[in-house]
Amino acid sequence: MKNLHLIKILWQHISPRRRLQLLLLVILMIFASFSEMISIGSVVPFLGVLVNPEQIFNNKTIQPLIELYEITQPEQLILPVTIFFVAAILCSGLTRFLLLWAQMELSSLIGGDIGNELYRKVLYQSYLIHISRNSSEVIAGIMTKTKIVIHSILIPTITISSSILILCSIIISLIYINSLATLLIFGGFGFLYYLINLVVRKKIQENGKIISEKSTKIIKILQEGLGGIRDIIINGNQSYFYEMYRETDFKLRRSQASTQIIIGAPRIILEVIGISLIALFAYYMTIPNVGISSAIPTLGLFAVAAQRILPILQQLYQGISTINGAWPSLAEVLQLLDLPISRYSGLSPLPPIIFEKEIKFNNVGFKYPGSDSWAIRNINFSIDKGAKVGIIGASGSGKSTLIDVLMGLLMPTEGAVEIDGLPLREDNARSWQVLLSHVPQSIFYADATIAENIAFGLHKNEIDLERVHKAAFKARISDVIEKLSQKYNTEIGERGFRLSGGQRQRIGIARAFYINASVIIFDEATSALDEATEASVMQSIDLVTGNPTVIIVTHRLKALKDCNFIIELDGGKIKNIYTYNDLMENF
Repeated sequence: MKNLHLIKILWQHISPRRRLQLLLLVILMIFASFSEMISIGSVVPFLGVLVNPEQIFNNKTIQPLIELYEITQPEQLILPVTIFFVAAILCSGLTRFLLLWAQMELSSLIGGDIGNELYRKVLYQSYLIHISRNSSEVIAGIMTKTKIVIHSILIPTITISSSILILCSIIISLIYINSLATLLIFGGFGFLYYLINLVVRKKIQENGKIISEKSTKIIKILQEGLGGIRDIIINGNQSYFYEMYRETDFKLRRSQASTQIIIGAPRIILEVIGISLIALFAYYMTIPNVGISSAIPTLGLFAVAAQRILPILQQLYQGISTINGAWPSLAEVLQLLDLPISRYSGLSPLPPIIFEKEIKFNNVGFKYPGSDSWAIRNINFSIDKGAKVGIIGASGSGKSTLIDVLMGLLMPTEGAVEIDGLPLREDNARSWQVLLSHVPQSIFYADATIAENIAFGLHKNEIDLERVHKAAFKARISDVIEKLSQKYNTEIGERGFRLSGGQRQRIGIARAFYINASVIIFDEATSALDEATEASVMQSIDLVTGNPTVIIVTHRLKALKDCNFIIELDGGKIKNIYTYNDLMENF
């Protein structure tokens, strides 16, 4: 029942358009089953006319056709029956090919829809959700487990449906010819597959849990190992990460291999049994009372049917077994798909909040979910428009939380942040964020050109190169860029490794200047710069149009020289508010 519930949830995430296409696929399945029935049914007259054309010629059922085509001799039936048999086989083969194409194409489209929706859901989660969720789980869900859902749930489910229809059509054809033999032979095959599935089902489900768990862990190990490669090389602990990867990968691949063996082995066993049964049936049909001439058409029919029906039974068993091993991955993907999205996420922002006077923290406090302690509390201060404000404090004092609340990434647990008297809320956060530019200490760089990194998040044809040049000049990086052979079209590599630390930081600062924001937040952004460059960058802020409000979070006190006031945080609360001269006297 739990698994059926998962399928219902998955169905709810399939778009109406794809549901209609699935309905059309079912119609195609029905057509394919009828064509299969005709192709199987044509075996008996074809073999019969080859072995004993007189018997077919005298059959009352086809007398109208004999009269229509003016056939006078039994041997004249061989050519038209052969043509009909070949046409039936060609039609069946073409239909099965079309069905296979439609199954794979539709599965791919549905899988793409699910992957896209999953990524959209993740992107539009709140910042609080992102910082509380392990990124390796999300990546594994999008990359690995979505693929498992496609290949181990969607495709097998569609394959099982078509296989059942085709199987029923074949069995109906055979029952019409020889009901007892059909029920004994193919009923026995079905029962054996059922028993095998009962025996191995638990093992396949165990393997599925291991595969789901280890797929996530492998991505986590790769992220940690490659992301921290500098420290790993310096500390010489490559063996730790290698052993952890090797052990996890071994368990993953062993479970995958075990599942494939369990799925593939029954076909070999039942093919042996099937051939043996057909041989016994052939012996039975050659009993004198039956006669070999009449036995050959029926025997040929069952030989062809067995050649068709055994692979279909194997498909059914393989599909059911594959689905049994994929439930854990489906459950995790559905958890991501069912993540709630704020009704304000993804919408075009309202007109920017009017910011002409001040930003006010009114008794603001914030507590992270699941935590008993306050990250910040009783925060009260105001920032006039155009002012420069410094924020200092030891690690863990609440600086990052304060900045996240200011930017509308976190909503206060108590109190409010007010922009010209308007409380900052979830419904107007985007209208506030369009006025902001944030320069963190650790800046993300795309593996793209310098221009694309300065105008981050824009398509090439949307980039204003003149603004890029001005932003680079204000960030004191233009002279370095102009000396490069490709200049602003220079590829900076993954995480900007082709640039020095200071150059990377100035590219990030240029990104903030490109936005031309009303509020610029430097969060330890100048820590990688020398004092002269840092001072030059701070002076260049005056070149930004609109007299921006500047907030500087730093440990380097000299960077705060031009600040109107400096807030010192301690234990999530404001300890002191200084002027620059008072700050230097106390520190």
